[in-house]
Amino acid sequence: MSTTVTVALAVGALVVLTAAVALRVSDRLGLPALLLYLALGVGLGESGLGIQFSDVELTQTLGVAALVVILAEGGLTTRWSDVRRAVGPGLLLATVGVVVSVAVTAAVAVWLLDFPWTVALLLGAVVSSTDAAAVFATLRRLPLPRRVAASLEMESGLNDAPVILLVLVLSERLGGGEAAPWWITAVEVVGELAGGSVIGVAVGFAGAWLLRRVALPLAGFYPLATLALCVLAFASADLVHTSGFVAVYLCGLVLGNAPLPHRAATIGFAEGMATLAQIGLFVLLGLLASPGRLLDVVPEALVVGLALLLLARPLSVLLSLVWFRLPWSQQAFISWAGLRGAVPIVLATFPVAAAVPGATRVFDIVFVLVVVFTVVQGGSLPAVARVLRIATPITPRDIDVESAPLDELGAELMQLTVPPGSRLHGVYLPELRLPEDAAVVLVVRDGKPFVPGPDTRMMRGDQALLVSARGSRAEAERRLRAVSRAGRLASWRGETGAPTEVD
Repeated sequence: MSTTVTVALAVGALVVLTAAVALRVSDRLGLPALLLYLALGVGLGESGLGIQFSDVELTQTLGVAALVVILAEGGLTTRWSDVRRAVGPGLLLATVGVVVSVAVTAAVAVWLLDFPWTVALLLGAVVSSTDAAAVFATLRRLPLPRRVAASLEMESGLNDAPVILLVLVLSERLGGGEAAPWWITAVEVVGELAGGSVIGVAVGFAGAWLLRRVALPLAGFYPLATLALCVLAFASADLVHTSGFVAVYLCGLVLGNAPLPHRAATIGFAEGMATLAQIGLFVLLGLLASPGRLLDVVPEALVVGLALLLLARPLSVLLSLVWFRLPWSQQAFISWAGLRGAVPIVLATFPVAAAVPGATRVFDIVFVLVVVFTVVQGGSLPAVARVLRIATPITPRDIDVESAPLDELGAELMQLTVPPGSRLHGVYLPELRLPEDAAVVLVVRDGKPFVPGPDTRMMRGDQALLVSARGSRAEAERRLRAVSRAGRLASWRGETGAPTEVD
């Protein structure tokens, strides 16, 4: 093996290990990890260790690949029962909200910074997309009303697609290409979003059906196959000129809510791959940045960022959510929580790769804006939630269920872990009211296994094995989750029927 390859492998390994330590440090300091990853990339670059990197097209390609993995993980880890009431708000934030945000940000850039309208619209489009990685990582650690968190997650999962299409159209126009009339572009955007949605949902349902019926030789193949299905959804949609980003997110959403074998392992694998994608993406973007140029655009970045945070974002949230019964305090929090991250920086590479005049300036402005306002917004979210009085008491944690198929018996084996906040604590086994062909066959408590009886009660920290007929596995899991959230009196409507659901 050549020395160059060996050195590259060593550097890559050290970067990943350093990033893992940085993740721990970011948790202790309360800072988003992406800032430390970006700083690591800048430190390795021309102003640090001296690594010269300026391949914008490679960055763009790898950035898109990383976003595919990040969006797939976002879909896989999102529970439909939590987000179904937020589909309307999330969809409007990802469409109407984007249009309003682009228009207002562009107007401020023209008025205060003397940008040409076309470049201002491009800048507004680039910074209008919230970042899925930042939103998923930050909001899931805050005790928020479910509809608020779900609206932000849906928005971040869906708004990449229309923004990318808008950035591509504007880049083509500014690069000297022939641009179609605006109404044709609007029809194309709607068609691509609809087509991507259909393909993503179709691949998700087909993949779930296949994984439930095909016994793979190794359990480790299930996470690989699940992520591969998400990537297939992206590629299939992109090949027929529809939105691959919508497709991959919706495919992940369908698969993540399907009763798949080894689901817990699949989620863990997806989270690990998404974290690795974030590390690689942010380090690469840090390498691409030039600290000398960044200092020159700090005033412009602050003006654009303040316009986005204090004017464009609140107005876009107001016009998108006025149709829904969301309290003003929740709308204010959604406005403040529109986190930017890697997505705007990746989008800023599109006009640079297309040789658009002024694109480097746009890239530098976006880079500084993301760094500064990620610190401001990300670090202040817990305090803002408390001030607005929308922070909720910590809700009962959902149970962890891992399943494995027993093909020859036509059954499913499920492993259940009862977390500390679960309302399964103290529930007698008969009170679970599981399907007739499902039963708890073993309980492990304090490291000691025993066969349970009718007078056995589930306790916090218990691990249990359940066996059910294959056709009853989904119903048994729904019932367990309902009791975990609502207690022994939970209705048979499953998770969504739990009376303790918080809006």
